[in-house]
Amino acid sequence: MHLHAYSDGWEAEISLARFLWRYCHVRPHSSLGGRTPHEVYAEIEPCSSRPELTMSGARSVQ
Repeated sequence: MHLHAYSDGWEAEISLARFLWRYCHVRPHSSLGGRTPHEVYAEIEPCSSRPELTMSGARSVQ
């Protein structure tokens, strides 16, 4: 991670969100067999008692 002086908290939040999105959705991980964390997580079956705990059973929160 490179150090960067952000002008405000919003800029830092956007930068961190972009980094985390790439890390989880784009960047393959050798420990996951060349798959992304998102790909691995999406394969997990939802818990029958708490389907909202996985991406495949996610509901929008208001």
